[in-house]
Amino acid sequence: MPEDNIKIITTEDGSHSLYNATLNETYHSFHGAIQESRHVFVKNGLDYHNRIKKNIDVFEVGFGTGLNALLAAEWAQQNEIYITYDTIEAFPVSMEQVSQLNYTALINTDNTSEWFNTLHEVPWNELHKVTNFFSFKKLNESILEHPLPIDKYDVIFFDAFAPNKQSEMWEMDVLSKIYQSMKPNGAFVTYCAQGQLKRNLKSLGLVVETLPGPPGKKEMVRGVKKT
Repeated sequence: MPEDNIKIITTEDGSHSLYNATLNETYHSFHGAIQESRHVFVKNGLDYHNRIKKNIDVFEVGFGTGLNALLAAEWAQQNEIYITYDTIEAFPVSMEQVSQLNYTALINTDNTSEWFNTLHEVPWNELHKVTNFFSFKKLNESILEHPLPIDKYDVIFFDAFAPNKQSEMWEMDVLSKIYQSMKPNGAFVTYCAQGQLKRNLKSLGLVVETLPGPPGKKEMVRGVKKT
């Protein structure tokens, strides 16, 4: 994806996001990138699943700016819970733009800057130990083509562009692949609360919850795989 189509913007909580001019879409909510990621993926994904077990396997659809992975690493360190984190991204953000993002200035945790740089600088398609509580692998591929392991993941961070911008990411073949990769009691979380998405998740066998959304958004969705 041409870099000149991607621009850095500042969202309402002061944190950066990216604007994709080709899709006319932002990578995060313009109401606040960090607060959206904390609410959707940390609070309703990691915090929720922490009630079940102490070692968590995460799969993220859409590495993007690396914000979700950074917040997951922070959460793992603070809670002393080991996370193995796999993420997939077909169109990586350039290192020039990554270097301009302000997340590490706003996330007040020791070593945040080092972690963030590591997430972006390590080679793709290899597992790396980023902290004592966080291992990380990023895949430079499309979820449309990449096979996923069966029954591996405890939490799915589904952070693709919206269905009206990138509809192929929300089709049943992708959702079915994601479902099969989830362990029993696994949780699928996303900022999207589209009715068709909820119907599709229910048809796969997930128990679907419509939850309060982050600031500026009424609702979000969590789906839990039945045992």
